[in-house]
Amino acid sequence: MKKTLFDKVWDAHVVDAIEDGPQILYIDQHLIHEVTSPQAFNELENRGIPIFRPQQVTASADHNTPTQNQHLPIKDERSRKQLQQLSQNCKKNGITLYNLGHKYNGIVHVIAPELGITQPGMTIVCGDSHTSTHGAFGAIAFGIGTSQVAQVFASQCLLQTKPKSLRVTVNGTLKKGVLPKDVILYIISKLGTNSGTGYFCEYAGDVFKNMSMEGRMTVCNMSIEMGARGGMIAPDETTFDYIKNRKFAPKGKALEQKLAYWKTLATDEGAAFDKEYFFDANDIAPMITYGTNPGMGIKITETIPKINTPSFEKSLAYMNFKKGESLINQAVNYVFIGSCTNSRIEDFRIAAHFIKGKNKATNVTAWLVPGSKQVETQIIEEGLKDIFTKAGFELRQPGCSACLAMNDDKIPEGEYCMSTSNRNFEGRQGQGARTILASPLVAAATAIEGKIIDPTKYLSDVFV
Repeated sequence: MKKTLFDKVWDAHVVDAIEDGPQILYIDQHLIHEVTSPQAFNELENRGIPIFRPQQVTASADHNTPTQNQHLPIKDERSRKQLQQLSQNCKKNGITLYNLGHKYNGIVHVIAPELGITQPGMTIVCGDSHTSTHGAFGAIAFGIGTSQVAQVFASQCLLQTKPKSLRVTVNGTLKKGVLPKDVILYIISKLGTNSGTGYFCEYAGDVFKNMSMEGRMTVCNMSIEMGARGGMIAPDETTFDYIKNRKFAPKGKALEQKLAYWKTLATDEGAAFDKEYFFDANDIAPMITYGTNPGMGIKITETIPKINTPSFEKSLAYMNFKKGESLINQAVNYVFIGSCTNSRIEDFRIAAHFIKGKNKATNVTAWLVPGSKQVETQIIEEGLKDIFTKAGFELRQPGCSACLAMNDDKIPEGEYCMSTSNRNFEGRQGQGARTILASPLVAAATAIEGKIIDPTKYLSDVFV
């Protein structure tokens, strides 16, 4: 039988199955952080159950971490206690932890790929919805709840019903200034936020084959925003080149054996999907959102659609926008470049390329938050920090930051924030904050102008 990429990886991890029911799925790698793990640790301790395979668990402090003065004691009592609890739990159970200050610390979905922990053909879970990021490597990766975190701690397995299969194919060549974030925002705007419910999505076609690994991670990261259980892209030479020589990647003969297996994972020609969509790259442009879910997106040059539903009206009222309105020249006072969606070195290189030689608008507060200590180091070593500082941007320390405002990085009530994160829900970046999702390029251009502009008009011919 011809199989999809998803089928191949899933079927290889089924330990047992209930007849006409869910299956027991083996989990290769379990990622944890300080927010969704404490209750799971407590449950196992109360029941006298040990962590089954602590060597397959990796922890990082990211959600509640401050992005300034990380060498000092954490001021917020709740955050401080959560990080202390994570440290105690990991030490007690022999789990590797990259805590604040560690050279490998950062957002869990950024550090795992850059350390070579994330590999093709794996099953990966984390108590965080954007675990789908790792699907960029041809892995089955998805978020789980706290009770499921406890299940994996205890057994290295999960009871799961196999999702249906979905494929989104985008062929052609992207226009200048169109980034992976624009691609996924475009797809979600066309399909809606519930189009992937019950499915695992594979992305295929020229556009994804030609993307960097950073770009593929951005796309798979936001599969959740269209309701999918996760997203995947078949591993290829781009994947293999990215993994080679990373700290925990296989080496020598072990790598050769892995490569031989990884090359078999691509979807078989003629394999059937439960649902398919096709798009033309030429139709994609820089995107922004105008509402309070990621599906409410338009090309930056378009106007807000005229839809007459109570939920649509409520969303526009929250954002203080009007139907038929263009958002070009809309004033924006906050810009955030970061999150597990867009906080990798490629994102900051793109922003720096546009920012170099310019100055930030005086009305804008601009936070640049790298996804890891390694990205922070690269920003400094490549001279990007100098570009950002001269332009008036603030480079902060790694963490989830203003993506979900669990620390001090909150957008004030009523203010607009051009954000490279993944969600624009009401209050997501702070109570009453208004979030506009966009690519690092659009965010950088907004910071320079102090308002929304179409950045493609200002790009040189050499800009990707």
